[in-house]
Amino acid sequence: MDRIFSMDNKFFVFMGHVADLMILNILFIICSIPIVTIGASATAMYYVALKMVRNEESYIAKSFFRSFKQNFRQSTIVWVVMLLAGILLVADFLILAQMDASYVQFIRYGLLIITLIYGMIMVYIFPLLAKFYNTLKNTVKNSLLMSIRHLPMTLLMLVISFAPMIITLSFVQAFVYGSVIWILVGFALTAYLNSRFLVKIFDKYIPGEEDESAEGDSLEEFSAEEAQALENPEGIFPAPGAAIAADMPETAEGETSEESETGQDSSAEDPEEQ
Repeated sequence: MDRIFSMDNKFFVFMGHVADLMILNILFIICSIPIVTIGASATAMYYVALKMVRNEESYIAKSFFRSFKQNFRQSTIVWVVMLLAGILLVADFLILAQMDASYVQFIRYGLLIITLIYGMIMVYIFPLLAKFYNTLKNTVKNSLLMSIRHLPMTLLMLVISFAPMIITLSFVQAFVYGSVIWILVGFALTAYLNSRFLVKIFDKYIPGEEDESAEGDSLEEFSAEEAQALENPEGIFPAPGAAIAADMPETAEGETSEESETGQDSSAEDPEEQ
């Protein structure tokens, strides 16, 4: 009987995760209401979700707002740029729909490819902001490089991220029931499921202490040629204190490891400073 009502019981552990996701989802929705803050909210949501996957998180609201504050400026800039790019893509498709020329189909295929690349970047960019300390330019670049290098996982995350949204908007009944799910847990659940893949991917770029020297060397070799970038994305390193404590490669902005160590950690006790 004691085992049934124990807090270590799998049922109670599962329900605890569900409650945490619901809290996280509500925080994301509330902080996204101004629209312009969606980027910071998404980054904070992924910050918490990544820690939840590792069973490291116990204070959902505290961690969410800490990351929201620390990443607000950089995340907002990224979100505004990506939002404008998305609006431009939608406008292009609407314009093409009004055209009847023979070459329109070729342009439409090109736009579909660009849209796919856009989606691949969107899957990675906010989790990268939550996990790694980097420049805006390198964050966008690394989002694309990682999405290509880990293409099978990227495709799965694309399905997880966008298929439910498409289904919800497809017909009225799906919209009614889907809206309830999105409001209760949908956004946080999507971030949590994606984070289960992202943790495995990000771990490849966070060497253990015994591998610090070797990994640091491989990261520095990126600038030699573009082909090497696919193996070691440019300027990417975990937030100070996460795993690497020494021999940090220079970033594209010329910041040394000594400078980066004065920042804050996005995956340890304190959040990173983007």
